[in-house]
This record gives sequence, structure tokens and C-alpha cells, in this order.
Amino acid sequence: MSHALTRSQDPAVYLVPAGPNQTREDDQIILSALNILTRRMKKKGPHFSNPEPIKQFLMLKTGGLEHEVFSVLFLDSGNNFIALEEIFRGTLNQCSVYPREIAKLALKHGAAAVVLSHNHPSGECTPSRADESLTNVLKTALALVDVRVLDHIIVSANETLSMAERGLM
Repeated sequence: MSHALTRSQDPAVYLVPAGPNQTREDDQIILSALNILTRRMKKKGPHFSNPEPIKQFLMLKTGGLEHEVFSVLFLDSGNNFIALEEIFRGTLNQCSVYPREIAKLALKHGAAAVVLSHNHPSGECTPSRADESLTNVLKTALALVDVRVLDHIIVSANETLSMAERGLM
């Protein structure tokens, strides 16, 4: 069953209209959880020493989408959260990503590091050759402006994959 997605008040969150097993109350609980997680991430501390909380946060944000979205978490020199931006939106199975735009936003935010993320609507989190190539291109481009790429997390509705944990960085 396919549902049309709608945007919530948070521009980076899409909601699926309530189906037989979903309610608007469920959507409100998810939005509340995302708001709590966002507030927690904004507090100073070693939030990004372990990718697990980030993976779960990103899965809530983009895991259930029916189209690809490329997002970037911008971090300061202590790996503290600055911002999360949904930068590019694609189709069912691809999304065009432009290193220049990511570099511009990293400089705008004063970021020292980033965590890249995109979703796979197919549900399969295995990185493609294109995913690996893009990660390397972005690492090279962002290194020119002294921004480190810490991870590239691939998200689906039910799982996530950290390319750093898999040794693909």
C-alpha cells in the first residue's frame, strides 16, 4: 500500500498518512521523540563518539521515505552537533549530490566535521559502488576546506549501515 508523504512542521521530517496500523497520535509521538533527540544533540558533549544514536536519529528522520534524501550533520571541532540539513532530494533510487553545495553549507555553519547520510527506500542498506565513490569524492572536496567526513550512514525503514564501522571510509 502506498501513501502520499506530507511534511511536518520540521522541514526534514515527512509523515505518512495514518493507515490501518498507524495513527496521527503515532506521528505526534515520533515528532516528539525527534524534537527530544534534536535538543539532546544540541547539548555539548561527546555525542558522536558512537554512531548508534546518530543512526537511530537518522532512521527516524528519513528511514520511511519513498524517495532518496541526502542529509548532512554538521559538527564543530569537538564533534558537537551544529545542524542537520536535508540538502538534496531524489527519486526512488537515486539522488544527485553536489560537493560544492555541501562545502558551502559546511563553511556557513562553521563546521569542522560532517556525517553524511542518505536513505535507501528499497530497504537494502548495502552501499553501492556509487555510494562508495561519492563518499570518497566528498571526503576529498571537504578536506580542501578543512572539514573532516566522519561517517556516511545509509538508512532504511528498518536498519542502518555506518560506512565507517564497515571500514569503507
